[in-house]
Amino acid sequence: MSVHFFDEAKIFVKAGDGGDGIVAFRREKYVPRGGPAGGHGGKGGDVILQVDPQLNTLVHFKKRSHFKAERGVHGGGKNMTGAAGEDTIIFVPRGTVAREAETGRLLADLTEPGQQVIIAQGGRGGRGNTAFKSSINQAPKIAERGLPGQELWVTLELKLVADVGLVGVPNAGKSTLLSVVSAARPKIADYPFTTLQPNLGVVVLDHRDLVMADIPGLIEGAHVGSGLGHQFLRHIERTRLLVHLLNGASPDPLAEFDQINQELALFSDRLAQKPQLVVLNKIDLPEAQSHWPAVQARARDLGWPAYQISAVTHQGVSTLVAKIFDYLDELPQEQLFVDEVPTFTLEQDEAFFEIEKLPDGQGWQVTGPRIEQLAIQTYWGVEQAAMRVHQILEKMGVNQALREAGVEPGDTVFLHDVELEWVW
Repeated sequence: MSVHFFDEAKIFVKAGDGGDGIVAFRREKYVPRGGPAGGHGGKGGDVILQVDPQLNTLVHFKKRSHFKAERGVHGGGKNMTGAAGEDTIIFVPRGTVAREAETGRLLADLTEPGQQVIIAQGGRGGRGNTAFKSSINQAPKIAERGLPGQELWVTLELKLVADVGLVGVPNAGKSTLLSVVSAARPKIADYPFTTLQPNLGVVVLDHRDLVMADIPGLIEGAHVGSGLGHQFLRHIERTRLLVHLLNGASPDPLAEFDQINQELALFSDRLAQKPQLVVLNKIDLPEAQSHWPAVQARARDLGWPAYQISAVTHQGVSTLVAKIFDYLDELPQEQLFVDEVPTFTLEQDEAFFEIEKLPDGQGWQVTGPRIEQLAIQTYWGVEQAAMRVHQILEKMGVNQALREAGVEPGDTVFLHDVELEWVW
């Protein structure tokens, strides 16, 4: 039976819509013509990712992949603002990277217990008619609808966060070593590609501890996804130190050593530059002992320390563990966050708009950030609200631009997805 490490998932998130503002007036016993008293709508709930240190995989997303936050409550009379919608919190393991599925844009890189990031923002609540009172309009009958919450597909990718990564060809003895030096109990068998999921173990020495990850055996072509290599290579990007375990029973452990290092370099420069401890395993076997001088020489040429151990008999293991702790003490803390080149864009003017003449006499399409907002928030069945939009369009220059483009009375004008007839 195959074992799968659930380190990738795709989910759909929908933040809550904003509540609608309402039109209301004071109705007090001795105030026959009370002023506006329509409350604003509440903000929609956000969708939030939060690190749960108890989680180790993304397997729970197999059962549920759609998440929706609560919408804001509509405004009420007596200037009562609607309650904000409740946020939806999605728990993920430490080391989760979230990206917008369509574009690959980084949304969150979650590395600390309890860390939270909003990945979909709730819509703003619409304003009630109290917001539209002015010296020339003491009793406005205008309110706004709430704006929709953001919705998107999100890809989740899990990168293990460990101090030390065990790398090497299949059957080099990584799982055995991890089981010896920590409380981890990985499945171990004597055939290639035994480990199909990364295993984490906590190694304790005196009053210190470290997290060690047994990364599944790499094979040629791992950097382009051969076998399961591409899935696993990313797990060692965040480790501070690599322990490169060589199979002493192999006919040519140095060839395998070079092969693994090539795969690391082809996957990323960051991996190629990580410090390594070169460890020849199975030194209890005569053939392993014969390889030791050549392994020692190659490691010296590369400037890396070399050690010989037997994970099965525990020979040299305690010395290796002590050296790992010493080496980590000298290394800087790893930068856990994803190194990405930031993209800088000019903020689009809210008043920006475009006009397009539709084919076959279908009319005119007006689009833009403010246009979309007006289309969504306006109660079009209320004459006063429609007139307000006309005044806003006049101030924005939309009406004049339509005239210059050749709009004629009776033509259809689409504001975002709202269909209107041009009568001006």
